[in-house]
Amino acid sequence: MKSTSVWVTAVAVALLAFVNGARNEDDTQPCAKVQASRSVVRLGSPVTATCVVRDDCPLVTGRAVRIAWRLGDRFLPGGAAAVESGLVSEVVIPSFNRTREFLTCCVEASPVQVLAGVEIRAGYPPETPRNLSCQTNLTTPYTLTCRWDPGQQETHLHTKYSLHTQIWDTNENDTYEPLPGVHRYSIPRSGFVLFSDIHIYVKAVNELGEATSAPVALEPISAAKFDPPTIVRIQAVPKRFGCLNLRWNLSLQQAWTANLRLNLEVRLTPADGGQWGERLILLNAVRTTRSVDQCRLLHGTRYLAQIRVRYLWGPWSEWSSSRSGVTLENAPTGRLDWWMKASWDRTDKQLNILLFWKLPRGVKKVYLSAVNAVGKSSPTEVRIYPPRAREVVSNVTIVPQDDRSLLVQWRSQLSSSLTGFLVEWRPLLQTDLSLTQFEFTDHNQTQLVIAGSFEPYKPYRISVYPRFKDGIGLPLTVDAYSREKAPSMVPKIQIKKIWKSHVELAWDEIPLEQRNGFIQNYTVFYCDPKGHFQVVIADPKERRVVLGGLNTKSLYEAFLMVSTLGGSINGSAVHFEAQSFDVAAVVEIVIMCVVGLLLAVIVTTCFFNNKRLKGQFWPAVPDPANSSIKRWTSESTQDSHLASDNEEPNPMYLSHLSFLDIPVKLSKADDDPWSSRAGDTSDLGESICGSPLLSDYSGSNSDSVLYATVVFSGPCHSPTAQDPQLYLRSESTQPLLETEESFSPKCCHNMATVGIPDEQSFFGPSHDCVPETGEGSGILWDNFPFLRALALNDSEND
Repeated sequence: MKSTSVWVTAVAVALLAFVNGARNEDDTQPCAKVQASRSVVRLGSPVTATCVVRDDCPLVTGRAVRIAWRLGDRFLPGGAAAVESGLVSEVVIPSFNRTREFLTCCVEASPVQVLAGVEIRAGYPPETPRNLSCQTNLTTPYTLTCRWDPGQQETHLHTKYSLHTQIWDTNENDTYEPLPGVHRYSIPRSGFVLFSDIHIYVKAVNELGEATSAPVALEPISAAKFDPPTIVRIQAVPKRFGCLNLRWNLSLQQAWTANLRLNLEVRLTPADGGQWGERLILLNAVRTTRSVDQCRLLHGTRYLAQIRVRYLWGPWSEWSSSRSGVTLENAPTGRLDWWMKASWDRTDKQLNILLFWKLPRGVKKVYLSAVNAVGKSSPTEVRIYPPRAREVVSNVTIVPQDDRSLLVQWRSQLSSSLTGFLVEWRPLLQTDLSLTQFEFTDHNQTQLVIAGSFEPYKPYRISVYPRFKDGIGLPLTVDAYSREKAPSMVPKIQIKKIWKSHVELAWDEIPLEQRNGFIQNYTVFYCDPKGHFQVVIADPKERRVVLGGLNTKSLYEAFLMVSTLGGSINGSAVHFEAQSFDVAAVVEIVIMCVVGLLLAVIVTTCFFNNKRLKGQFWPAVPDPANSSIKRWTSESTQDSHLASDNEEPNPMYLSHLSFLDIPVKLSKADDDPWSSRAGDTSDLGESICGSPLLSDYSGSNSDSVLYATVVFSGPCHSPTAQDPQLYLRSESTQPLLETEESFSPKCCHNMATVGIPDEQSFFGPSHDCVPETGEGSGILWDNFPFLRALALNDSEND
């Protein structure tokens, strides 16, 4: 499109110049002429142009005009000078940075009038062609194809490439031109001789210069790439053990080269190996008419073979198809490598060894021989050692070397009885013990490269055993991969539990055959409806996470990423919503409240039913009106009294009880214990008078009531005693319960009052001591001893 517009512009400029310059049929001269320093310049170089206007140009005759320059659609600064011979203008472009553009000379008018113009192109000279190489095709039709690299820089100019050849024997020179933009050319069979040297080079030319590649000299047959050869037959060499004979030939189109001495390369691998080994066998100057032998192979083993050929230093052909052959069997020779793992079978009293051989206990040696159709090997002695509980191996590490080999390293403790180590390995995905392999090392060797049977992405179990003079020590076992990659699957996330602002996610373990490596971590990604992502890394052993701080009534999306050292894989997404009302939490709270209430009821019931426990917190205050002290008897008559007492006794509330020995006959001065020691009984009177039972009296000690000490001389049923009882002052100052409601005391079980004056009887009669009632007795003072004492105290004060 760009080149089309340029040509359209050029045609328009030419037409305008022609019209402006020729106003009549006889005048065919242009009105002006533009000359440039160069029409093709190097990109970025300066350009100078001059515009010469004719004197008779009608656009400038008789006018004061100014000449302007325009590059494409952009005006440039320039200068003009009027001379006798005409008008001349010159412009200098310091750096031409366009690959192709028109430079025009114009008259400043309205509209602008174009006088003349010129096209300027810019670019780069060609680079030197590189990497020239040629290859002969021996398939009909024969050709010699050469290729080269034109370079990285674009020239922006048309560059012409040509291939030049010179045959030395005939001194014939030829030139071949490939199509534009093509950087290869196939020389026909007539342009070269197979067994004659030829010189070849490439030349590049454009308007800014030319470049020539370095010449290449070759013999076309040496540059030929042969077709893949064919193995005609592969068989064992008679009477030569471990040798195979290969017979081969070339394709039919290249059969005429049978007498050429070609280089032959052979590769062999055991048929059950599955992979071609890196060891290649090179045979030089071999003719197709001669078979080749390959020896130093394992006897009685089937091998796969492939070959390829080339002439001198030419390119190798492709590998041939595989053919198989079996080497001859030979009688085994030498000593066999052996390894066994022993463990005691306490039940059968036998020693179990690898391959499940069972030997009677006490066997020390076993001899092994290898037998085939040809013969039998010499016996190998295998000593039976019980396992030794010795740990000398530590820090076993595995370093992958490549997909088929591992470097095993370990550390060992110094031991004088240590004779060496044994490295054992087996695949974990297969249970066949016959796949177990092993290698021996010396006692001073602490690393070993094991190879041959490993597959990438498969787990293997590797054990290092210490060997002692008298047995085998305890192994140290590790698992390893020769190469790891991302797991083949991702377990599905399971929502275990959802409660307020929390959710518990769990997943199953990945099967061993799908792990493809050691699981490094499980990563849970989850986001809210606003797209805010958060990440939680889970312990590979637990396989569960608890996500907290979730917004209620918000739908979350989560997915699991499983990672190994070889890569990571993402699983499918799950959605969940945090609940604003946690039923489980409410149930737990209700259960706790019910249990707490039941415990409170039980504790309260036990507390109030246990008088001793209740008394520790609320001590009982004695009620003098309900006192049963007069029911107390001496130890000699207590049993008989209780036997006749059918009524439940009233509780006794006394803070102190004293028993005193009183003489039988009291003196006259002691007949009234309340008046004999006025100083000692004043408090008692005041306490009684200060009782809330008497509203008209206010004593000096109205806030407390002192309890009394009652002194007996005999029980209720004892013979009538002549000695009066003594009522003494108590030592307690504990206040009575003033808020307790007053009530009429019950008839107390009292002592016998026969012969005792009424003024000295302070307790009411019992059921078996009924007093006589007088006609005018309204109040039984014997039922209220403290009130009676108050009355006595008042009479004495009077």
